[in-house]
Amino acid sequence: MIYFLTVNYYSTNLITKLIGSLPSSSDSNYQVIIINNSTDDNSISKLKNQSTIIIEAEKNLGFGSACNLGLQWIYNQDKQAIVWIINPDAYLPENTLEQAQLFFNRYPELSILGTIIYTPKNKIWFAGGRFIPENGAILEVDLLTNTDTDYTNCDWVSGCSLIINLKNFSECPLFDYAYFLYYEDFDFCRRYANQGHLIGITKKFSVIHQPSSITNRNMFNKIRYSTYSYLLTLEKYTNIQIIILRLSRLILFAIILFPTQPKIAFGKIYGIYDYVRNNRKNNS
Repeated sequence: MIYFLTVNYYSTNLITKLIGSLPSSSDSNYQVIIINNSTDDNSISKLKNQSTIIIEAEKNLGFGSACNLGLQWIYNQDKQAIVWIINPDAYLPENTLEQAQLFFNRYPELSILGTIIYTPKNKIWFAGGRFIPENGAILEVDLLTNTDTDYTNCDWVSGCSLIINLKNFSECPLFDYAYFLYYEDFDFCRRYANQGHLIGITKKFSVIHQPSSITNRNMFNKIRYSTYSYLLTLEKYTNIQIIILRLSRLILFAIILFPTQPKIAFGKIYGIYDYVRNNRKNNS
């Protein structure tokens, strides 16, 4: 059984398109789990049916914590399941589900798998992630264009299309609750890779994604959350020298951007403030 897990934040129209890209046959071996992060969005309820379950978050939990609700629910139902975490603003090309089922039958050793992600104009949006701990670089790298292998090992994959093979985990895998939005996918991958789990990315099947169609609705919050999460990630996976260097760059960029892009500048400053405040709280 494949469970598609997605998070709703005023995204009913987008999720409708996602569900519409799945096979319509009643005997298809999949189920859709929607975590409703927008409690007053009653329109999402119209999508509920035999193959689509809606779990109410009761408040906006952010991406990772909302996914955790779904992961725990699925794990309690089926500890052998394949969980496909997918953005609400993404959808599947034809015949993708069948290809995914065959893929995991062939490569059961993979614990976490990312897929190549295209934009609606058929341009590559994500094709692999690398991490250089010596300088804190978290990179998006095309690992797939020049390879013919069914999958390629990588350091992290995008939460836009992240597939988890539950049977390889002795307990339910979860995102770190400290992240509200951004970099939770990187942390998830690195944390479980450090426990010995195999992470890969494939171009044997794909998803189509309209980049930032949700998060760009509020640029200030987008930059604030991403800045905070970035600094938190550096703290977990690098050292104090790298944190100071990257923090200094963020402050410099914020100062440069103030005259022309104040929302982005203020977002960076508030993200830095959130990180420093929480750091002090945790160390007090």
